[in-house]
Order: sequence, then C-alpha cells, then structure tokens
Amino acid sequence: MINNNNLASYTKIVGKLELDKIHAEAEKLSGKHILCINSTYQGGGVAEILNSLVPLFDQVGVDFGWRILHGTPDFFTITKKFHNALQGNRINLSQRKKDIYYQTTKRFSTFTHIDHDLVVIHDPQPLPLISFYEKKQPWIFRCHIDISEPNKEVWNYLKAFIQKYDRFVVSLPEYKKEDLNIPQTVIRPAIDPVAVKNKPVSESKISKFLEKFGVDRKKPIISQVSRFDPWKDPIGVVKVFERVKKKTDCQLVLLGQFATDDPEGQKVFQALEKKVDKSPFKNDIKLLIVDNAFLVNCLQRASSVVIQKSLKEGFGLTVSEALYKETPVVASKVGGIPTQVINGVNGFLHNPKDYNGFSDSIIKLLKDEKLRTEMGKAGKEHIKKNFLITRLILDWLMLLNKELSENEKKLSSNHE
Repeated sequence: MINNNNLASYTKIVGKLELDKIHAEAEKLSGKHILCINSTYQGGGVAEILNSLVPLFDQVGVDFGWRILHGTPDFFTITKKFHNALQGNRINLSQRKKDIYYQTTKRFSTFTHIDHDLVVIHDPQPLPLISFYEKKQPWIFRCHIDISEPNKEVWNYLKAFIQKYDRFVVSLPEYKKEDLNIPQTVIRPAIDPVAVKNKPVSESKISKFLEKFGVDRKKPIISQVSRFDPWKDPIGVVKVFERVKKKTDCQLVLLGQFATDDPEGQKVFQALEKKVDKSPFKNDIKLLIVDNAFLVNCLQRASSVVIQKSLKEGFGLTVSEALYKETPVVASKVGGIPTQVINGVNGFLHNPKDYNGFSDSIIKLLKDEKLRTEMGKAGKEHIKKNFLITRLILDWLMLLNKELSENEKKLSSNHE
C-alpha cells in the first residue's frame, strides 16, 4: 500500500532544517520528469522503499514515475538465479537463460515508452532495458544486492549492461566494483518512520492485534521478520531458538511473505515447516505468512529480541525497523547489518554459523531487562541519526541534480 503521508509529518522526528534542505534540492528539479523501474510492487525491501519514496518525491514537486517490469515465471526463476549468483552462488549460465532474460526485457521495452529526463533502474531484472532505447538522458543503475563476492561469470555478463549506464549506485562502499569504468555512489537505504509499519502503537493495541494471529505475549517473544528466502536462513533461526529454549522459556515467531519476483519462497517455506514439525519445541514456534505492515510493527515492538540470521544481506532494513522500535537485535555480521547494529551497544553481531554465539546473546538479553532497555534506546537513536527516509530522499535529490547538471554540461559542450 502506497504511503500517502505528507512530508510535514516528519517535522517532529527530523526537524524543520532537514525538510528545508529537501525542499531546496527538490526545487532544482522543477519541471524534470524522473522514472524508476523495478520488478515488483510488493514483497521485499526495494518495493517497500519505493512505496514510501515515490509519493514523497511527488509531494515536494518532483515528477516521479514508477513502472513495474512484466516478466514470466521462467524469467523470474532465471533472475533469482542471477540474484543468488551475484551473492556468490554457482550457476549454469546457459544461452537459454541469457535469451529469456534479454528477450523479456526487450519485449517490455516495446510497450514502455521512455521520454523522461532521467531513468533509475533497480536491480538486475530490468537491467538490459538500456539496450533498447536511443539514450537521450542519464540512466542510473541502483543495485540493492550484496555483490562483494559475485560469481564471476554472471558478473561479467551483467557488467556489459551496467557499463552502458551513467552511474552505479550501491548500498555500501564494499559493494563498489573496481572493474567498472562508470562513476559509483553509495546510498544507504532507510526506513519510513511514519509508515504503518513503524509509527507508534499503544501496548493494548499491540496485544489485541497479536492475539488475532495467535501470538500470546505471556512468554517472551523472539522474532525474525523476513521473506521466506534461503539467504535469510529461517531453518538456522529455528536451530538457534532450540538452543535458547533449553535454557529459558520463550517463543519464536517467524513472520514472512513471498515476493512476486521470487519463485523460491514456497520451497523454503515447505522445508521450514518440516524442520519445525520435527522440533521438540514446535508448540512454541509460530510461522506466519502474512503481508501486513501493522502486524510487523506490533510483533517487532512486542518482541524481547529480534533476530536477523542472514547468510548474505544487501542491507537488511528489518534490522533498522526493530531498532527504531527500541528492540535490541542479534544478527549476522554480514552485508549492511553491521552499519545498523553496533555490537554491544544496540545489539549483538555474530558469524552466521555461530549458533552458540547467537543463542548466548539472546539468552543474555532475555534475562536482563535493564540491558534490553539500554540497548533499545541506543538503537532508536542510531536509526534516527542515520537511517530515516528523509536522509534517503535528500541523498537521491542531490544525486539526481548532480547527474542532470553533468548531462546538461555534456550537451552544451557538444553543441559548441
């Protein structure tokens, strides 16, 4: 659901000065038409960010369009394999895969007219689109994936498309690539503090709403909120919980959904169900497949500890969401998570395979209410300073202005 909050509603959270900066940058884009394209309207962090970002851009006077790539099940199976390979998995990069990938984006281009002043492409699914247009404007490729150690064959194949762009945007400095000859920029993702998922909720409403989904607050809650995806390691979360449960009474809630551009979700969920069914603590493990932002909000607030046991993570905004709600996080030391969790200050970080480390940290937090409170407060402050959507808007406005300004300089020098 698109967020229709007014930019003024952020004043109490970030202050008027921050909003004045946004308006000043937005004014420079007056009359410009920006387009962004990705592969899904719902499910996953990219769609969620765009659902908040796009209307807010329009509110500050930037004509910002959003289109969704139309793909077949075959196409999305292939692009998920590309996604996994960019995070280090092996792949059989057959000519058939390349043909389906290329032809699907080509077909989309035939009925997607682009006459905008600037184009932003999100993630590999629509990446080849640039090949099918007479390029009259700057194109930016925004990659949200952890590409620190990609499969070389897939990277080299996709790199040929990326090189056609004017700029490459990633989430962390370590995702920059030395073998690209185009400018690269780091823009860290952010959460929307006034969205349904993050706005304040009363304790009574939290309890009442969780009760609807069979979550009882009498026992301490450990939760992970993530898509059902192998990289989120939900089975590993259950293994950690089993270690914790042997030493202290608690319950685990795994809340997730399936992204429309991710065909792996169902298989992951089925494997997870089998694991839970065999667990001696299955009565205290709840699996919820629900796409409900308010449920996420209530669960993260009601949890004593939020866990994020990702094996790889482009950024992992569920971490920021939990910390913003003053809930400490025990998470994997991968991708963008260490920029959000400061080890020992607002949570704990561990190697993804360190099951004992995860369980020890969770037990420590469950048994120490004072520590949970201190870490919760530190978590909220850290997110307020670094990972709110107003900062993200400003980052993008500055980059868009820079790119358009450089393009105008190129055009004027060509005419001289």
